[in-house]
Amino acid sequence: MNLQQLLHDRETLIITEATESLARSQLNHYTAAGAAWNRQRLQALYDLVQTSIADRNLIPLVEYMDRVAHERFEAGFGIHEVQTAVNVLEESIWRQISQAISPDELAAAFGLASTVLGAAKDSLARAYVSLASRSKVPSLDLNALFEGVAS
Repeated sequence: MNLQQLLHDRETLIITEATESLARSQLNHYTAAGAAWNRQRLQALYDLVQTSIADRNLIPLVEYMDRVAHERFEAGFGIHEVQTAVNVLEESIWRQISQAISPDELAAAFGLASTVLGAAKDSLARAYVSLASRSKVPSLDLNALFEGVAS
């Protein structure tokens, strides 16, 4: 079974797993939105992931993630919430790849899935940073990361 066939055949399972994982994450905005809305949003992302893999074209996915970033930012979602939503979908896809793809095709399948989902997360993060910088969010003090370990 190749990756495109897996994504087609196991779509319902992947979306169900991702929706359940998102619910277990107990993220305020996603909890308030409810399972049906979360499932719809995960399905929309999944559809674009499938299309990006089939067409080898990331542009529609990147544009979608930019819109999602703007919508979620305006609605008050934290970037960690939206990144978690993408991550639960990615984890579900990876789980299915590891179970169904033959060992000789694993590297290619993981590579394609990681590239597409990585582009989605990168687009989301860049848009969030851009939006946050416009709203005069205080900068982070990262000095502690570079001072070493406290004794």
